[in-house]
Amino acid sequence: MRPITLRGEPLARGALPAVCIPLVARTADALLAEAAAAAAKRPDLLEWRVDHFEGIADGVAVAGLAVRIKQEAEGLPILFTCRSAREGGAAVPLSDDGIAALHAQVAESGAVDLLDIEMAADPRHVDIVRAAAREHGLALVLSFHDFQRTPPLADLLARFRRAHALGADVGKVAVMPQSPADVLTLLQATWQASEALPIAVAGMAMGPLGAVSRLGGGAFGSALTFAVGQQASAPGQLPIDDLRAALAALQRASLR
Repeated sequence: MRPITLRGEPLARGALPAVCIPLVARTADALLAEAAAAAAKRPDLLEWRVDHFEGIADGVAVAGLAVRIKQEAEGLPILFTCRSAREGGAAVPLSDDGIAALHAQVAESGAVDLLDIEMAADPRHVDIVRAAAREHGLALVLSFHDFQRTPPLADLLARFRRAHALGADVGKVAVMPQSPADVLTLLQATWQASEALPIAVAGMAMGPLGAVSRLGGGAFGSALTFAVGQQASAPGQLPIDDLRAALAALQRASLR
């Protein structure tokens, strides 16, 4: 089981899972306030879901705002994500070419520490984002989201393997369970991928059924979980205080 590594240092001092709060406000002022409030809760990192930002079409403004968010984050690492509508994100007024270019522009700003791109994206765009991550010493997250169902175990394992094949530092898979058995499938895939692959992996089941995966995923090799600061970015995310209390209880139990 591997933690996420940023510039040679393990995130969250190597604890699994690291805890991330997403930022989903639509305006610059609201984002800065959201970042300050989230930073006060001291998660391990913040995720800027830029697909929710109303000014996303202005790359210069986005890069400048990333710098200001970094200042409000008080030293916390920042994951930069533009989630596509096909994988649960907000619709944006940018082409896929424009989204890839935006990742590169924000990477150049020096304000973020990780870039996320979906592994289903055009290979040209994955290449652009991967090159930007490598050039600026950032970690690359290759992600897959299914908001309708939980694919079979073999398909989930193939997704994790594809993330590795595409050069990811972190392979992320999030699915929607329809039964407790689906949650078990997601956790099994996460565990097997964490054992088989030389990269960090993050696996989570969404919605109420999937809450257990957000709490206990670290025991199955998941390096990352998401918690609510002010607003959730996906169904089933828990308030960070509740999540932390549960993680602390699990940690105490494991030390007995």
